[in-house]
Amino acid sequence: MISRRTAITGAALMALALAVPALADDLNLPREWVELVAPPFVHPHEQATKQGPKIMEFRLVVEEKEMVIDDDGTKLRAMTFNGSIPAPMMVVHLGDYVEVTLVNPATNTMPHNIDFHAATGGLGGGDLTLINPGEQTVLRFKATRPGVYIYHCIPGGEMIPWHIASGMSGAMMVLPRDGLSDGDGKPLHYDRIYYIGEQDMYVPRDKDGKFKTYDSHADAFADTMEVMRRLIPTHVVFEGRAGALTGKNAMTAKVGETVLFVHSQADRGSNVHIIGGHGDYVWETGKFNNPPKKDLETWYVRGGSASAALYKFLEPGIYAYVNHNMIEAVELGATAHIKVDGAWDNDLMAQVRAPGPIEEPVAEGSSIPPAASTAVSEAAKSPVQAAKTSAPVTPEFFHIFQ
Repeated sequence: MISRRTAITGAALMALALAVPALADDLNLPREWVELVAPPFVHPHEQATKQGPKIMEFRLVVEEKEMVIDDDGTKLRAMTFNGSIPAPMMVVHLGDYVEVTLVNPATNTMPHNIDFHAATGGLGGGDLTLINPGEQTVLRFKATRPGVYIYHCIPGGEMIPWHIASGMSGAMMVLPRDGLSDGDGKPLHYDRIYYIGEQDMYVPRDKDGKFKTYDSHADAFADTMEVMRRLIPTHVVFEGRAGALTGKNAMTAKVGETVLFVHSQADRGSNVHIIGGHGDYVWETGKFNNPPKKDLETWYVRGGSASAALYKFLEPGIYAYVNHNMIEAVELGATAHIKVDGAWDNDLMAQVRAPGPIEEPVAEGSSIPPAASTAVSEAAKSPVQAAKTSAPVTPEFFHIFQ
């Protein structure tokens, strides 16, 4: 009987044999080494480029480890690329060649590989990258379709969902060489970019309902698969941990800045919403050959894909970035914060009257009592001017997300 490893190795050798002429001349293109950074940040890159295609070099190191995924100290037997959940985001331009060195250190216990959704052929590279602990491999593919895509481990059989649910997914952005546009030829630019990787997790519980811990991945496997098969996650989080992008770790921006949010979900759909904001331009399916949708309140990220959304912040304050399944946002962890600094625009929003006792209307034909009318008038004179120089207190509503 031919093992799966033998079959994949045979397919890989055949593919490499066919590719020898292309590899021999090394494409005669300049090379650029990219130092990857942990999400939500993204490595420096040009949005539009006048340079020709390059060979963009990246390195991903598989790390099997234990990670704490909430403030209660719950531990996950995680599998990662470069130690983070999600894996780092890579940015290239249309026509570039992506060359990835995948390393599986001898300290790991399992085979790993990568399926790049941006790639064409060979299970997205999965057939050519399966390596055992103590091995490394190099894959090259051409970026032929602009957009944002996910990548993930795909080692075969029940290992596929286990490895993905344990954290082995990331994103790649293939930018048009002339940058983003609104679909009608108008160039679009972003001042900041954040990558949010949403992850559903499945942690087993003991007979008392408490989350279990395990000494090894092998020990965790059977119980974890049992929980996964029920399709009910115990955690749905951004950046690998509940609260990872809240409080002091919130994303930041300034009034007047345009931010590009790239959001991925390798397994399940997600309904992304910025509380207090919108999507000015949204590539809901993540593909830049398609014109962006405009002025969205919520956008759907399909399981196994990534989306991209541009928003220009117009007011300061704390914005909640959520999966608008509020059970998952509030109870399971799918919430982030965006802290925006700048001057408050009272024309966009104003608190006409502070909370106080209920008063019965007394003015005929009006629902506003005289006292309220006076309050409105006074607010128009002084607090409005004050609001132009400083943001108001964060609304009480946002406390549920802290």
